[in-house]
Amino acid sequence: MATEQELSDFLKGVEKRAFKRSFFHVRDEDAALDIVQDSMLKLAQHYGDKPINELPMLFQRILSNSTLDWFRRQKTQRAVFVHFSEIEASAGDDADFDWLETYASDSGKETASSAEELTQRKQTLLSIEKEIQELPTRQREAFLMRYWEEMDVAETAAAMGCSEGSVKTHCFRAIQALSKALKAKGIEL
Repeated sequence: MATEQELSDFLKGVEKRAFKRSFFHVRDEDAALDIVQDSMLKLAQHYGDKPINELPMLFQRILSNSTLDWFRRQKTQRAVFVHFSEIEASAGDDADFDWLETYASDSGKETASSAEELTQRKQTLLSIEKEIQELPTRQREAFLMRYWEEMDVAETAAAMGCSEGSVKTHCFRAIQALSKALKAKGIEL
């Protein structure tokens, strides 16, 4: 059984990564925050009494389901309503998103030794982020769980509700697509 402190520590530890993952999926900062908050509440309310080692898998599954629910609601909502914000949307939809805050290291120290290197690093990260967002949903989900969340194949398959072979296929295709897109932009990692 997880104590309140262990549950709180767990949620603090996954907060930023869960937000980033949700943001990649929904491409809306406010919606991503809502999804993460809802997922954390569901975990605490329904599974807070589970052992601490089960919480990561449960949370990933809840987060995935919450994201899918959001997409379903959006599809229904768009069938019925027209959003004025979509009509007025401009190219700078993500103007409020603070990339520097997102990429700040935990220690607060940047590894780049010059402003030019720092700028180049930020531009590379933006390109990678954009290409990740362009991946098909299942590939993006598998890729983020495996390489962002550092989950193994079995954990990712359980969280996605598919076979381990499907996870491997999705990851392989995501890596190929990312590699091709980034090489086309002159970025080699």
